[in-house]
Amino acid sequence: MLLLGVIVMKGSREWQERIAVLLLGSTCCIALGVMFFILFFILFKGIPSLSFAFLTGAIEDMGRSGGIFPSIAGTAFITVLAILFATPLGVGSAIYLTEYTRTGPMARAIRFGVECLAGVPSILFGLFGFVFFVLFLKLKWSILSGSLTLALMMLPTIIRTSEEAIRTVPVSYRDVSASLGAGKWQTVVRAVLPSALPGIMTGVILSVGRCVGETAAVIFTAGSSILFPKSIFTSTRTLSVHFYLLAREGLSIENAYGTAAVLIIAILLINLAAYGLLYRFVSRRRL
Repeated sequence: MLLLGVIVMKGSREWQERIAVLLLGSTCCIALGVMFFILFFILFKGIPSLSFAFLTGAIEDMGRSGGIFPSIAGTAFITVLAILFATPLGVGSAIYLTEYTRTGPMARAIRFGVECLAGVPSILFGLFGFVFFVLFLKLKWSILSGSLTLALMMLPTIIRTSEEAIRTVPVSYRDVSASLGAGKWQTVVRAVLPSALPGIMTGVILSVGRCVGETAAVIFTAGSSILFPKSIFTSTRTLSVHFYLLAREGLSIENAYGTAAVLIIAILLINLAAYGLLYRFVSRRRL
């Protein structure tokens, strides 16, 4: 009887393992299927609208005709500025939380604040940016106002991913650096950050994806000008805002799909290029 019970238990465990693998594989396939369906649908609808004139032309008749080059330039300017603002603040905050503070009420309060900031809807970031940057600081609807607002949205992701990346660096790296006479800051710069750089870059990449595709926060702060931006103090219309306005007002569904296709292709290229650079960086460090 005991032997029969062991055989039954062993058999049930094997079936449980098979069922678990089947369920997990099914969920993975469903998620991938939904993602590929969305990509295929948008690209299938949008690629026929793409042309050299569409990518390099000016926006005409509020988007009913012409191209999207001003929106491409505005998206690039806002994204680059947001990264320049958010990355030093986010990485610096992560270094302070992991290397210069002890686990206590203050550190827990800061982390709780970061978690709360990550859950704030983008429309509220847009409202704050409009009231503070556009009206109070009198920056008006501009690339600068939009990039500062997006930098605030990017901060939680960069802080959390950078903090986790720094925590994965072995303690022995710090001990060896200290034994050689290096100070705290020298240890952080020369031993900790180089090892944590791939994880930090991953957080920045995730933030860039959100930054490029953001609509609500940008339309409140950067505006929706169809003209080519001449400086960071002028208004602009990003690709996501251009797509939203074209689709909502029904100005040109073909141009809307073309804009969406350009947006998706841009995000894919950014991710592929960034992960390629990270792979090369990690490979060189292993040699």
